[in-house]
Amino acid sequence: MAWEFETDEEFQAELDWVEEFVTEEIEPLDFIVRNPYDVAEPIRAELLPPLQEKVRARGLWACHLGPELGGRGYGQVKLALMNEILGRARSAPTVFGCQAPDSGNSEILAHYGTPEQKERFLEPLLRNEIVSCYSMTEPQGGADPKVFTTTAVPDGDEWVINGEKWFSSNARYAEFLIVMVVTDPDNPPYQQQSMFLVPADTPGVEIVRNVGLGYEDPSDPDAGSHAYIRYTDVRVPAENLLGERGGGFVVAQTRLGGGRIHHAMRTSGRIRRIFDMMCERAISRTTQGELLSRKQMVQEMIADSWIEMEMFRLLVLRTAWRIDKYQDYKRVRADISAVKAAMPGVYRNVASRALQIHGSLGASWEMPFAREVIESFHMGLADGPTEVHKVQVARRVLDGYVPCDDLFPTRHLPRRQAEAEARFADVLERHLGTQ
Repeated sequence: MAWEFETDEEFQAELDWVEEFVTEEIEPLDFIVRNPYDVAEPIRAELLPPLQEKVRARGLWACHLGPELGGRGYGQVKLALMNEILGRARSAPTVFGCQAPDSGNSEILAHYGTPEQKERFLEPLLRNEIVSCYSMTEPQGGADPKVFTTTAVPDGDEWVINGEKWFSSNARYAEFLIVMVVTDPDNPPYQQQSMFLVPADTPGVEIVRNVGLGYEDPSDPDAGSHAYIRYTDVRVPAENLLGERGGGFVVAQTRLGGGRIHHAMRTSGRIRRIFDMMCERAISRTTQGELLSRKQMVQEMIADSWIEMEMFRLLVLRTAWRIDKYQDYKRVRADISAVKAAMPGVYRNVASRALQIHGSLGASWEMPFAREVIESFHMGLADGPTEVHKVQVARRVLDGYVPCDDLFPTRHLPRRQAEAEARFADVLERHLGTQ
């Protein structure tokens, strides 16, 4: 068949196991484990490793990695279907060894790290004994690397890094950071950046402050895991350059394409969970003498949510299928950007409708919807703002079209009429000429 919407029975059995395992064993941890990235926290250290061992025993650990790194080497469609389930629980990606940014950082180290770096950082990272940080965006430039000011300059057999980075997730828990800096300012814009591995305990690495999202309590010293970092005369050996000098964007592509698909399907799982809560409320709550589910405006919210949710899910799965088919992220760039651009809007729409249907309870801290709405805005900024991805989609789409050099468009109706009459002139003559 040219099109197939069924999962093979063998893999479906694995998905069924994952769903039950996440529901029964992992989802309750969201109320107990403060942060799955804090490997030193005693409660987390007691509860997560036994679950990780069960995943390893099942053969589902770090499935995005190849067998040489202890994974299954699954394609993007299988990974997407798994991540849809893992997205329902905050600790689930960590329990399955595919948490961001460690998953992408491990792929960078696998491709570009030295044997010593792999032994010191990659191997314990793959075992989830340590966590990592991807330090890219800057306070003055956001996600636009063309205006980055953090630099690295060579000094003998070392590089010296100076500058500031913003919203470097999980830096407070990280054993090492992968940092994008300017090394060649005179190069073309996308050949100015390089990637470096920076151990977190390197002198000059300073967390100015940790920043949380809007629903977090700023008075809680453990809240906030997005770091504002200052690098002051940070010295790293020359071998800590990952990839070629000026090749930071090439290195970044090792982690971004597939990671965005995983992220999108985890978000799809979260949206499904929110939708389920919305539907339960609609068939349980009575007002003005009848169930909410009987109110046409509530029905409209449920219908719109289901339609948006299913369209987004199919877009993600089709993109995953195209990645598996072509094995070329450049060929699927527009699809990946479309997924990224669509994700926050669908997320926000469903979460806000669920909040509305739950009334004052939905707006309170006793339900998760306010947090989910803020997270939807976060999703519109992570891995590049939504607006940037829309620009990419438009450019890739327009590349496939040819301009019309005539005064009027190619499909101008008078033009089409004349072309049709010329093509079928003999038919018209036979039939119309005899009337």
